[in-house]
Formats: sequence, C-alpha cells, structure tokens
Amino acid sequence: MDMEIALSFLHLVLIGFVALIPPVNPVGTALIIDPLLGGLDPAERRAAAKRIALYCFVICCASVVAGSWVLKLFGISLPIVQLAGGILICRMGWELLTSDNSVAKESGDTPADENHKVKTSKLLFYPISFPMTTGAGTISVLLTLSARGESEVFSEYIGNLGALVVAIVMMCIVIYWCYAFTPLLIKRLGNRGEEIMNRLSAFLVFCVGLQIGVGGLTQIFKQL
Repeated sequence: MDMEIALSFLHLVLIGFVALIPPVNPVGTALIIDPLLGGLDPAERRAAAKRIALYCFVICCASVVAGSWVLKLFGISLPIVQLAGGILICRMGWELLTSDNSVAKESGDTPADENHKVKTSKLLFYPISFPMTTGAGTISVLLTLSARGESEVFSEYIGNLGALVVAIVMMCIVIYWCYAFTPLLIKRLGNRGEEIMNRLSAFLVFCVGLQIGVGGLTQIFKQL
C-alpha cells in the first residue's frame, strides 16, 4: 500500500512537471526576456533570476491552492482567463517582434546605470514572471492538475497537493538556471545568432499567445 502511494505521488510529480514544460517553455522564454535583463552583471542576473523563480513559485502555488476559488469568487471562467492571458502574451510577442534590438543595445544603458537596474527590477514580476513565464497557459494547466488531484480523502488531497508543489519547485529550479545562464548560450550563438533566435522566439511567443486566446474563445462559444 505504501509503495502504491509513493508511486502515485511520483507519477503526479512527473505528470505535473512534464505538463508545465510547454506553457512555461523556460529555454525559449529565457531567450525572449534576455534583452530585458541585458544591463545586469552576472551576480545581479542570478539575483534577478532567483526573484523571477520565486515569483513564479508563488503564482503557481496560488493557482493550485486558491486559483479555482478566486475565479469562482469573481465569477470568472477559465476560458476568459485563457483569452485575456492570450491577448497579453500576443501583445508582448508583437512588441518584441517589432522592437529594434540594435537601438536598445546602443541606448546608453550600461551595467553601471542605476536607473536601468531600477527599471529592470520593476519588470521582474510583470511582465517577466507574469504573463511571459507563468501566464494563462500555466494557470490553466495547474487548475486542471489540481482538479484532477482533488479527493474526498483529506490525506490523499494533501499528498496530491504536495506532489504538485514538488513539480512546481522542479520547474522553478529549471527557470532559475535557464534565466541566470542565458548569456552563456547566447555567447555561443554570436550576435547574428542572438538576433535570429530573439526574433524566432518572439514569433513563437506571439503564436503561443494566439493559440491560448483562440482556445479560450472557442470554449466561450461552446458554452454559449
């Protein structure tokens, strides 16, 4: 019996972690948000990555524990969250896709520019942590997993909740490593490779946001 409980716990941890990979997309998102962290030295970047991972952990845990109750409290359906989040992600993707990276790099912001560091710190929660890293897609997955893990037996419910929290912690660790050490990957790509990767990732973010928004809109029309 104990072995079955342990296997069930590990199974839910694995399902939760794998299910979070597509909406979070830590590697692709790390390449997208790299220009926003470009004025930080390695130590400051690691600190910023740690804060982002912490914000993502709080957002994900809040979604698992109280997400469905909050939506019910305000009378908001999950398709509406998907549609709104999809629109936000599309907007971010479009702005990154149409931005001039060369101008941003020559704008005079240096690692020693305190104003730039302050501006960067204000971006760590919005839009980097939410909705670019953990947005509507991530919340939708977590709400689905939490609903799947619900049980009338309190001990089973706590076990399922603990498994999801472990999966979230694992994903946040991956987010930290990807965001903290993106410059190492970009250094290997070179300037031209970085520009191509940024444009491609921005386009993919726009497409992901569009897919999430269309999915929410489809569910709204089905309900109507």
